[in-house]
Amino acid sequence: MEFSGAQPTVDLTYSDVFLVPRRSAVTSRLQVDLAPHDGTPATLPLVAANMNSVTGPRIAAVLARRGALGVLPQDLPLQELDAAIRDVKGQPVLWDTPLVLPQEATVANALRLLPAAPGHGIVVASGAAPIPVDRIVGVLPATRLATALPDAQLGDLVHRGTPSIDADDIGSERHAFDVITEADVEVVTVIHHGHLVGTLSARSALRATLYRPAVDADGRLAVAAAVGINGDVGAKAKALAAAGVDVLVVDTAHGHQEGMLRALQEVASLGLGLPIVAGNIVTADGVRDLVDAGASILKVGVGPGAMCTTRMMTAVGRPQFSAVLETAQAAAEAGAHVWADGGVRYPRDVALALAAGAASVMVGSWFAGTIEAPGELQRDTDGRLFKESWGMASTKAVQARFGRLDAYERARKELFAEGISSSKIYLDPLRPGVEDLLDMITSGVRSSFTYAGAATVPEFHERAVVGLQSAAGYEEGKALPVSW
Repeated sequence: MEFSGAQPTVDLTYSDVFLVPRRSAVTSRLQVDLAPHDGTPATLPLVAANMNSVTGPRIAAVLARRGALGVLPQDLPLQELDAAIRDVKGQPVLWDTPLVLPQEATVANALRLLPAAPGHGIVVASGAAPIPVDRIVGVLPATRLATALPDAQLGDLVHRGTPSIDADDIGSERHAFDVITEADVEVVTVIHHGHLVGTLSARSALRATLYRPAVDADGRLAVAAAVGINGDVGAKAKALAAAGVDVLVVDTAHGHQEGMLRALQEVASLGLGLPIVAGNIVTADGVRDLVDAGASILKVGVGPGAMCTTRMMTAVGRPQFSAVLETAQAAAEAGAHVWADGGVRYPRDVALALAAGAASVMVGSWFAGTIEAPGELQRDTDGRLFKESWGMASTKAVQARFGRLDAYERARKELFAEGISSSKIYLDPLRPGVEDLLDMITSGVRSSFTYAGAATVPEFHERAVVGLQSAAGYEEGKALPVSW
């Protein structure tokens, strides 16, 4: 990356800069390969943050199916982390995980899991998995939930005889797309050896032609998991590796500290053969120390997250673009990579983080307001759907993390909590699912690459030209309100 014009004399964040177009031989977004080349199985440069309100097994599986990674949070008990990893590993790669509810479930039950959004559906079936074909009642389109009474039972609403497709035919995305569109349905069931194994929509079939899944050596969906720096870090890391995790994230708010270095050295000495991510840091010195201790990827960002109040509480942090730029340069010199963690609110910010040298970009609150994020859908007094989100240093997070302490010790910990304990993250009616966000983000980023004349992430690191802009310049780039 290079600056257009004068070098900056102050640290910069994403809204301070813009990408300058240059001569390009890349004529189509489809020529762009977004694989991060950071030693992980990811084929997209996007990572769901290890926050309790952001990443669980449901969203991690969907992200991996499209090439991104989800990081399961360290606050989960080890048994739950183990179960979550195995859950992701057991999910289908070539089709969607079915949402199955019994006939007696009500519309109100369904709406806590799925909004009335096009392209989604509920398999109404009796009994527990594995579900044979003769126990499938049908597929209820999610859009039907919008016009049904809350206490209506799904079995009374579903149409019998929903079309299905054999799993052996999924290798032909065009065939799957044609089956769905010719049947004029939103979702079909996927059947293998007489049992339900998944669902497909027309959009899912199309996405399979555009995204490459992130998979392990056995062809299963990839997933990352985090550990803290306290307690028996080595034992927890070994247990996660045994469960099948693909990437280990050693995480603490202040990553450039002795406790992190000891934890990293302990994990690295185990020889688990996994990429080790460590952070958070914002300086080149932090990169060098953490790489020397065993990290291969550095998590960069202090204070830019939407749920974080660290900068206002402590004055500690750094504008994110400059933090990524400096650490990415130091990481490249050390043979390591950077994940830019936080501060992205638009696809442009993802592109700028990659331009600054990040291999991948971590997303938190943006993904928290999606169907697949942890937690049930809730509705405010105006009828808008939302999910609850909170910062990982907030009082709520501290209470969950130290819930097994006695009341006195837990109260002491809560005195030093930072961050927002509860926030409503509203679902975007146009993009309610995390795949909808992936489509939007990757479309913008692919276009950024074509403007820079880059077909890969490493080429983008080299060819991106960045300019400085005023606040007015940033505002000029925003679309006018529809009511204008």
